[in-house]
Amino acid sequence: MKYFKPCQLASLIIALCSYNTFAEENLDKKVEDKDIEKITILGSGIFPNSNGVTTEVLDSLRATTSDTASLFKNIPGLNIQGSGGVSGFPVIHGMSDDRIRIKVDGMDLISACGNHMNPPLSYIDPTNVDSATVFAGITPVSLGGDSIGSTIIVNSTELVFSDSDKLFTKGEIGTSYRSNGDVFSGNASATAATKMFSFNYSGSTTKASNYDAGGDFKEAGLAASGRGWLDADEVGSSMYKSTNHSLTLGMQYDDHLFDLKIGIQDIPYQAWTNQRMDMTGNDSTQLNFHYEGQYLWGVLDARLYKENTEHKMQFFDDKLFWYGPTPEDDGVVCEPSFGRGGCAAGMPMETEGTNVGAAVKANILLSSTETLRLGLESQDYTLDDWWEPSGRGMWPNTFININNGERNRLAFYTEWEDKVTEQWSMQFGMRYENVEMNAGEVEGYNSMMAHYGAESAAFNAADRKKSDDNIDLTALMRFQVDTADAIEFGYARKTRSPNLYERYSWSTGGMVMRMINMAGDGNGYVGNLELEPEIAHTVSATFDWRGVNEKKWGITAAPYFSYIEDYIDVNRCASQNMNCGANNQTRTEGFVYLQFVNESARIYGVDLSGFIVLGENTPYGDLTATAIVNYVRGKNKTTDDNLYNIMPINAKFSLQHNRNDWTNTLELELVDNKSNVTSVRNEVETSGYGLLHLRSNYQWNSLRIDFGIENIFDRFYNHPMSGAYTGQGKTMSPMDVPWGVSVPGMGRSIYTSVNYKF
Repeated sequence: MKYFKPCQLASLIIALCSYNTFAEENLDKKVEDKDIEKITILGSGIFPNSNGVTTEVLDSLRATTSDTASLFKNIPGLNIQGSGGVSGFPVIHGMSDDRIRIKVDGMDLISACGNHMNPPLSYIDPTNVDSATVFAGITPVSLGGDSIGSTIIVNSTELVFSDSDKLFTKGEIGTSYRSNGDVFSGNASATAATKMFSFNYSGSTTKASNYDAGGDFKEAGLAASGRGWLDADEVGSSMYKSTNHSLTLGMQYDDHLFDLKIGIQDIPYQAWTNQRMDMTGNDSTQLNFHYEGQYLWGVLDARLYKENTEHKMQFFDDKLFWYGPTPEDDGVVCEPSFGRGGCAAGMPMETEGTNVGAAVKANILLSSTETLRLGLESQDYTLDDWWEPSGRGMWPNTFININNGERNRLAFYTEWEDKVTEQWSMQFGMRYENVEMNAGEVEGYNSMMAHYGAESAAFNAADRKKSDDNIDLTALMRFQVDTADAIEFGYARKTRSPNLYERYSWSTGGMVMRMINMAGDGNGYVGNLELEPEIAHTVSATFDWRGVNEKKWGITAAPYFSYIEDYIDVNRCASQNMNCGANNQTRTEGFVYLQFVNESARIYGVDLSGFIVLGENTPYGDLTATAIVNYVRGKNKTTDDNLYNIMPINAKFSLQHNRNDWTNTLELELVDNKSNVTSVRNEVETSGYGLLHLRSNYQWNSLRIDFGIENIFDRFYNHPMSGAYTGQGKTMSPMDVPWGVSVPGMGRSIYTSVNYKF
């Protein structure tokens, strides 16, 4: 790796381990002979505005989805941006995708795709999620980095060890079915452990057909020439299939834990409702080595991982494959030819990304109330994105979109936390991060075409090496008013460098730009070598009120405000290419062509949540009511336009009933109409709606049965973040995909799942 220097990390480990002797001799004096409990969590002790997703919530939502991001949909301030069936994007306080840091088993995973079809959470199945925490407010520097928004931490099944000399074994097997989309899923896991060693296997698979909306939204007919029939309510390109396997080997010795996880993913297809292409292959392998050691001075944690993704895109079953005469036409010879003759066998696109990371971090007990956190992180990422010729205008060369793209990070942080008094706690952190990026020379399908030849020559002659020095700062205070009520408030300065596609996508060819789209809006995009890192200044507070008995009722209000310098938004592209001409500048309807640019932005809002126990220990069981209300507003301060994909005000109200082994939840979901849309993208407005869901589960010893109905009344709706419907037809053509049609939400779905632990 370019930045990972083993000697530096080894020196830090040796120094911290050596400190154990000093701590053993002096720590008792610092803490006045008080007993010290071992630290088992490496992270923020204050946990500012964080929401741990409980096991109960995880268990109840697994049966309803194949998309791990959807497990967090009931977190205040969080919504889901629609995409593939296993690849949703969490959106927190108006920010999503690379603006949010997502760690899966301690790894910083990166989407290796021009459409971001393989986001980090797509690499772990919902059935394998053991714990999850969402930091929606001020994220500590120890848990942030290379992001300007929130942080999501997801961990798979934790290793267990035997507490006796006997071999300990356990396992789990489960299956589920959802009626809408005909979704079948299965999962299994097994553990064998002694006092010193532990072995775990986890596997899952899921397969789905297209889902149906709550009503007709188009004409019934062939999805495309030579393709199958789609009903008027069938949402094209929403099918998927995914399989995941993981093996974990662990060893514990005294206060030291070592584990090695091997992960394999195979997605043979995942069609896309709001992209012009589909995923026709995603193969990923992961190696993840982890060490955690308990010392008298605190905890030392080290991790080394490597992840490789081979990703393919093409037109799947609901999108036109043959462009021009097809081989089946009488008298037609479908052969590759120079220029626009012959026919095109779709548009093959391949991507390969390699991600190597290392991290060493330490929690150091300075006293009974003070903790110092130190960390060093390194990540080297390489990406190749190429499109082989397939006919007509896509000849004779392979289109090189990104050639040996590099994005390498080196970061160091320090964080100090102290419980000053019984009421006051504080935390301060600083993080420095260097991000170096580069890319090799490129070429188009045909160098004789003016826009390919001239633009590739200009790109190749430009200075493509970029280096960003990024600084993050956080300051957080917590005031415990009494045993029940608390106030948190703080400030954060956070920085994110552009991703490889934002900086290095180079062609303004219309077809090419339509293939670069991380927003799901149907528009085309081109990169910008001159992009600067985003810098967000955020102030946030959390007011938490509880009753005298904290378990009876509670209300939480969390307002926030962010001003973002050099926010990476878009302008209509301008060049001699006809795609970026005068019509593109003035069009108020239809799809457009855009270039990433730096501007300034403002995002503000408030999350409200609460609960009240309506009945407890009654003959009919316990009854609890909960509520979540989210409001967010985003503006581009340079252009006075609205920011893209900002969720309108929305709310969820639920009644949960528990009696013995039964749990029943009735949930009402309300979403306002979206009228604050961005004009530069010609974003489409959506209407408001209300949905009703019913979820139930029964636990009997080791057997758990879940069943329920999502969207009970089969209501038709368009989710405000669903994007543009490009799920069928001649999607490579800008004129043959109707503009103004949003992807509809799922109609009524009845589901059930059975899980058995042994």
